[in-house]
Amino acid sequence: MLTTQLSAAASLVFPSSFFLRRRIHISLSRSSTRRMNASIVSPRASAPRLSDPDLLIRSVETFIFDCDGVIWKGDKLIDGVPETLDMLRSKGKRLVFVTNNSTKSRKQYGKKFETLGLEVSEEEIFASSFAAAAYLKSINFPKDRKVYVIGEDGILKELESEGFKYLGGPGDGDKKIELRPGYMMEHDEDVGAVVVGFDRYFNYYKVQYATLCIRENPGCLFIATNRDAVTHLTDAQEWAGGGSMVGAVYGSTQQEPIVVGKPSTFMMDYLANKFNISKSQICMVGDRLDTDILFGQNGGCKTLLVLSGVTSLERLQSPQNSIQPDFYTNKISDLLSLNTAVVKKKLPNANNCDALPALSSYGECHGALLASNDVTVSTETSEWAMQVILYAVDSSSTC
Repeated sequence: MLTTQLSAAASLVFPSSFFLRRRIHISLSRSSTRRMNASIVSPRASAPRLSDPDLLIRSVETFIFDCDGVIWKGDKLIDGVPETLDMLRSKGKRLVFVTNNSTKSRKQYGKKFETLGLEVSEEEIFASSFAAAAYLKSINFPKDRKVYVIGEDGILKELESEGFKYLGGPGDGDKKIELRPGYMMEHDEDVGAVVVGFDRYFNYYKVQYATLCIRENPGCLFIATNRDAVTHLTDAQEWAGGGSMVGAVYGSTQQEPIVVGKPSTFMMDYLANKFNISKSQICMVGDRLDTDILFGQNGGCKTLLVLSGVTSLERLQSPQNSIQPDFYTNKISDLLSLNTAVVKKKLPNANNCDALPALSSYGECHGALLASNDVTVSTETSEWAMQVILYAVDSSSTC
């Protein structure tokens, strides 16, 4: 019984490869065993690595992808993304792209996808800039009231597309306050909502203006596109995210914002209703535990964490981390599953790699084993370099 318990506990602490390399013998006295049982608290089980992409793909109808850290980093496409998206579309899967980055509108994000060589329609894109406008529309925000914006062009364009009046945004980026004796800053009393998103032109004027609106205009809403601590402005490092701007306004108003981006369920509910999707038939794929994975879990979806963005394997498996996805993998190209096909071809020499003509355009030949004239070809892409494995009778035949 003790051996079983120790084995189970050890499997949570050490990777399986640790035990493949070593034999570990543990000897405990009865007294030390009692002390250990009294003091050890079992850690939370870590998420398993994705080992069967085909099974996951078959189990859902829709894949929702985060963008920053999953599809791209900054303006650089992550390896294997186009092939992965093409494969999922070929299997009839609906693809949706959800980002907490509010600097662009859906139309502007469409142009970014196009620039990166990806065919994605505006209907498949849901940015938190759009979520802010969609939320105001969902609550019938009066069209005669105004919205003060701390954020960039994406929020302004989405508000405009829904017919809402706004002020602020990048235009207030160069405004300053002169703190002279008796100075009092004025604000528009018709502002009924303050929307705060990521803003590279953030300044004290904006904080004060938003604070006055929220504290002095009766019923003024405080809406946050997201509370992300960091973001990927470039692929070289992490940068302070929209959460830092939201935090400043929260600090001065002491009012909790209405968050419309991830991990709030607003966007998930909106998507499920728009596309008539059962949430159990959705897989959320992201690189953040506290936004993407929590977003999927809050919505009742399957979740897949990729390690191509913010979250490291060490962070995922840390005892301090309480958010565990259903699976994790290195990047979304790991979804390129084992596709098997039978190729009829005469191969004169099993030991000659040159006799295996272009069975895969992606990878390297690691083994050739022949069975009569039939060659079974599998392409495995868990590390993106697809490997062609040919199975046959003669195990001595290698490439």
